[in-house]
Amino acid sequence: MVSAVFHSPLEASAPPAPGGERSREENATPLIAATPVNTGATGLKSLKNETATPAVRRPWDASFIWQRILPPLLGMGLLALVWELVSRGTGASIPSPQDTLAQAAVIFSDPFYSKGPNDQGIGWNILSSLKRVAVGFGLAAAVGIPAGFLIGRFTFLSRMFNPLISLLRPVSPLAWLPIGLLVFKGADPAAIWTIFICSIWPMIINTAVGVQRVPQDYMNVARVLNLSEWKIVTKILFPAVLPYVLTGVRLAIGVAWLVIVAAEMLTGGVGIGFWVWDEWNNLNVAHIIIAIFVVGIVGLLLEQMLMLIAKRFSYE
Repeated sequence: MVSAVFHSPLEASAPPAPGGERSREENATPLIAATPVNTGATGLKSLKNETATPAVRRPWDASFIWQRILPPLLGMGLLALVWELVSRGTGASIPSPQDTLAQAAVIFSDPFYSKGPNDQGIGWNILSSLKRVAVGFGLAAAVGIPAGFLIGRFTFLSRMFNPLISLLRPVSPLAWLPIGLLVFKGADPAAIWTIFICSIWPMIINTAVGVQRVPQDYMNVARVLNLSEWKIVTKILFPAVLPYVLTGVRLAIGVAWLVIVAAEMLTGGVGIGFWVWDEWNNLNVAHIIIAIFVVGIVGLLLEQMLMLIAKRFSYE
């Protein structure tokens, strides 16, 4: 027994011809034509889209090199050219890029030597500066982020502290350093205090702005659900404000790294700022230029690290 395949209710009402074949008249004039298959331009296009392999951009194609690789190389080449012209124009006052590179190779061949408290390798100086930055920056984050939440959450506190923040934020780091020396009676605590007081403002401001920009609908839902203040902070405010907090942290770490160089120049001891000042006293300009590049590279690495953390916790 051969089963018939019906394409419509009208076809189903007509019995099949003997032997499982339709009659000649039915084949000639079907009651309802079968649904046509789209074989036109649209159908071919969709077929090509389904079968064609998507174009994959190679990481080293011409456009990638032209847009991503070549511009930074041209910028560095322009810097080297200007540097070479300045060094030739000033005679021996400013060392050439070749001489500075040769001095850098000597310095980084043994970065962790120690020949006394005032003669240590550049590696120890960088680590000492990073240690001070970590302590001062950590204290600023521990105080600034909760303070930003409180200022942004409560209007009374916002009106109370906004004038103080506006007054103290523009103060130069060098103005805070004598206060630290007077209060803490030591170079290291004074440097940490200077980092703390200068890097706390971006975290307070960005966190407070983030809290104030949380949609009011979220707070209305929390009020309807009768959530406690702790749950409002942890479940609503913190996820919504996290991008603002990370932006403030990224800005603050740049400020902290800038401040430590100036603070160590005045306080002395082991550190990249003191190393720059000591090389200036020795009239070693090549080492000062090397220190400038070291400060820039370390600051860039710190900022890139925080940007990666920010992308990791973003909600995109």
